[in-house]
Amino acid sequence: MTLTREEHLFFVMLLINLIVAAVYLFCGMFIAVPIQKKKNEEAEYLYDGRKTYLIRFIIMLLCPVVAPVFFFVTHLLYLTIFRFQVNLEDVIFDKSRVKTQVKANEERERNVIPVEDALAVSDEKSLRTAMMNIIKGDMKESLSSVALALSAEDSESAHYAASILSNRLNEFRINVHKLYSEMQEEEREDTEYEVALIAYMDDILGQRVFMELEQNRFTHMMEEAVELLYEKNASRITSEWYESLCMRLLESGDYDKVEKWCQRLEEQYPDELCTYTCKLKLYFTVKNRGAFFQTLGALKNSNIVIDSDTLEMIRTFS
Repeated sequence: MTLTREEHLFFVMLLINLIVAAVYLFCGMFIAVPIQKKKNEEAEYLYDGRKTYLIRFIIMLLCPVVAPVFFFVTHLLYLTIFRFQVNLEDVIFDKSRVKTQVKANEERERNVIPVEDALAVSDEKSLRTAMMNIIKGDMKESLSSVALALSAEDSESAHYAASILSNRLNEFRINVHKLYSEMQEEEREDTEYEVALIAYMDDILGQRVFMELEQNRFTHMMEEAVELLYEKNASRITSEWYESLCMRLLESGDYDKVEKWCQRLEEQYPDELCTYTCKLKLYFTVKNRGAFFQTLGALKNSNIVIDSDTLEMIRTFS
């Protein structure tokens, strides 16, 4: 069977299109992607990964000529028109110069109740509303409340909670291991990664949303970071970080390390309330009656301002 001139040109066009698509796929997957990864080692995701080039290859096969021309023109426009550095010399990012007025969402606030209350009364509508508001807002300090919703009878709310926790905890694991690796590789005198890791872990570990084994592992990673910071520059450790570390170690049952950090807390911040409360919680847990009442008496005789919880404890044991 003899092909006509038009059919011959059509098959030649398809062959050329196949060659162009194959070359594009090969160059993208084995040249462009490795170069991009090397340039963006710190980036977690690549915009043009191997999957992207494979999808474009399939599109080129399904839409011959049109698809290759489209990708070529758009890339050419990106290189010639849209790829330029923005001059930000005259732009000011000082937040103190800007006062943003946000109108309160009265309808939303009127219908919001805590997750704990919604669970207590088995209110599916209120629980779902609370979960959606958590998703829309800053979830960093709400993970413990989200964890409570895992046991909700409403399957949709439990699904929301599982999705939120899974995403946030995976993000936490990735960031912690990244900061931990960078902390181990930094110069001897540098303390930036220790400070960043302690501050980041302190926000999450206090909510106790991990299983006990993983919670204890992260606690000891945090303790290692604080130990390194203590050796390099102890003045950068705040009393809040000391207290948080003591509470996490106390929860994990590592009482010897709690006592060590309580002593360091007392040496650096002798006139802070947390210096006494950390020791009181330790002695109460290990049932050291003598040390407990000795510390309690020292707190009563000091000039430290006492909060309501500590005052109630003093009244209970006095």
